[in-house]
Amino acid sequence: MIGQAPFVDMLNTMSDATHPLVPLTRPVWGDPLVNPADYDNIAGYSPYDNVVAKPYPATLATTAVADDRVGFWEPAKWIARLRAKSTSGQPMLLHTQMHGGHGGAGGRLDELAEISRMYAFAIWAEGRRGGAST
Repeated sequence: MIGQAPFVDMLNTMSDATHPLVPLTRPVWGDPLVNPADYDNIAGYSPYDNVVAKPYPATLATTAVADDRVGFWEPAKWIARLRAKSTSGQPMLLHTQMHGGHGGAGGRLDELAEISRMYAFAIWAEGRRGGAST
């Protein structure tokens, strides 16, 4: 599994009225602070809140410190919870860029390196789970 700047801690983010994107998304997703049904709905699909003890696949989450849409702490918390709860023994990896933003790395060569990293992870993870070899 690969998550690029994954929005995975939805309940906490949607509960933060100071987040610049929350006022734009509350009309669609609801306000968990004022409506219990909205809280329950978001809690029902928020990836971070739904990590349980079970076997998860090898996972790579990518983030950037300067991401203005999904805070770098969201995938960091998610990976930490996956590491604590997963029963598969598969690695849960986090790659944090010190530059770039929500769209990933800035510049053509940095973007190619990012794409290469994801392909390398996918090929490596598939080999770990016993997929077809080349």
